[in-house]
Amino acid sequence: MNAASHPQPARLSLQTGARLALIGLVVNIAFAIIKIGGGIWGHAYALIADGMESAIDVAGSIVIWGGLRFAARPPDETHPYGHGKAEPLTAIFVAGIVLIAAIGLAADSAYTMSSPHAEPASFTLLILLIVVVVKETLFRYVIRFGRSAGSIAIEADAWRHRADVLSSIAAFIGISIALIGGESWRSADNWAAIFVCLVIASIGVGLLRPALYDILDTAPRGEIVDRIRAAAASVKQVVRIDKNLVRKMGLSFYVDLHVEVDGDISVREGHDIAHEVKRAIQKSDPRIADVLVHIEPAKNL
Repeated sequence: MNAASHPQPARLSLQTGARLALIGLVVNIAFAIIKIGGGIWGHAYALIADGMESAIDVAGSIVIWGGLRFAARPPDETHPYGHGKAEPLTAIFVAGIVLIAAIGLAADSAYTMSSPHAEPASFTLLILLIVVVVKETLFRYVIRFGRSAGSIAIEADAWRHRADVLSSIAAFIGISIALIGGESWRSADNWAAIFVCLVIASIGVGLLRPALYDILDTAPRGEIVDRIRAAAASVKQVVRIDKNLVRKMGLSFYVDLHVEVDGDISVREGHDIAHEVKRAIQKSDPRIADVLVHIEPAKNL
């Protein structure tokens, strides 16, 4: 596997993620103002509610931007393993914002279901179309980067964009039905908003689960573990691998490895083998920040 196929180093990925969050912040501020203003002017309740959801997104963008910048800080005396735990904490906070927004919007939509509805203006549909195009474009770019970097906080930011797309589509459908169906159908935007709240809530739960796994130091599985074992086994003096413990800290991985070698070699030779194993593992994936290698005498040699 060549170096180009590996993800970016953790600090660079976090800094790029912070810049993407800043872009999302600017977009969310602009859309919150446009949606709420357009909804008030165009008598579109669904658009006002969607604008409130975008306003909540502004807080989420600020948290993600700050959290990723903090997580990108290098290790120091008080945080020898770096500041990576800020990354899943940020994702948990964003997931909470998404869930709160979904519950609040659903409750408000249900409460005003029977209230008198003025006929919405048709220009509100154009606003929603622009939102869908811009937000879906942001979602696709950010989710691709977040997955390549292995960042649940960046992925959480992407899914907030998708949640905004879904709520805007629901508002578009509701306003369209209200315009076409007349007065008896003007509560359609409320029903559409409630439906999309269920979708947004499911996104929030989906964001929360991997973040909790990271906070609880759940052992990663799959390609990263196989890659570590293969790299260690590639060192010719290694007889077998006894233990391979991996934990994730932000975007970085820390490895505790027990390898068996010929028990008759000197301490110096064992020390050199340990360093060679560490170099091989770190070379296999730039996300691996440190490797602790424990040398044991091989059995049955």
